[in-house]
Amino acid sequence: MHILTASGLCLRPFEAHDATAFAAAARESAETVGRWMPWCHANYSEQDARDWFDVCQRHRADETAYEFGIFDEAGGELLGGAGLNMINRPHNLCNLGYWVRQTRQRQGVARRCVAVLSAFGFETLAFTRIEIVVAQGNQASEGVARAAGAQFECVARNRLMIRGEPVAASVFSLIPTTSAGVDHA
Repeated sequence: MHILTASGLCLRPFEAHDATAFAAAARESAETVGRWMPWCHANYSEQDARDWFDVCQRHRADETAYEFGIFDEAGGELLGGAGLNMINRPHNLCNLGYWVRQTRQRQGVARRCVAVLSAFGFETLAFTRIEIVVAQGNQASEGVARAAGAQFECVARNRLMIRGEPVAASVFSLIPTTSAGVDHA
């Protein structure tokens, strides 16, 4: 089991006892996170959380995704979730996604998660490309990608589905750097 810590955060796999906190964070964040991630809604239940944790555990076991809870390292408060998913081993890349509960947004949590998860993706999982795909209009997530040093590459038409509708998305990428800070190109 991978547990990642840095910059006051602890990223670890969700455990059954996290369901109450996860459901509360999702309900609290329906207005901001739910706009872009329809799973996050005002009626999100503890059973919904446990079902998600089961999916995460299966994906981790078959190495098709690595989803983590984001916790405050000092107090243990659940701050949100983040992960590496949509893994494409033939092309050695994946997607990096994140969400932060409404009361902890705009505090650098997502940016720090991107740094921790991209290091894990490059150093431990040996990916050569990590993408951050952000629905057009989601300025907060675009800001996180840019602040984390991701390179904007394009706007891809019909790249994401939100509430059953295709939407355009900005595609950002991270690639590993050498110890001298030069991109592998």
